[in-house]
Amino acid sequence: MKFRNPSNGYTEKVSSVAWLWVLLFGTIYFIIKGVWTHALVSFIFALLTAGISWLIYPFFASSIMRRHYLKKGWIEVSI
Repeated sequence: MKFRNPSNGYTEKVSSVAWLWVLLFGTIYFIIKGVWTHALVSFIFALLTAGISWLIYPFFASSIMRRHYLKKGWIEVSI
């Protein structure tokens, strides 16, 4: 997926294997991408479930990233 910022034309790509990065790095992936809400939520869920949530959270990584950019007003562009 690719998203373009309409104000300055900057394009950001979301990897098709975002789920893998979330599985391997968990909260750190969301911190690097600037998705602070899910960084905090995933960290809290990991603490409450003793890390088991990190096996479930990756299934939602692509939709989380897509929703994040669309909510900020970015436009999804075809690859």
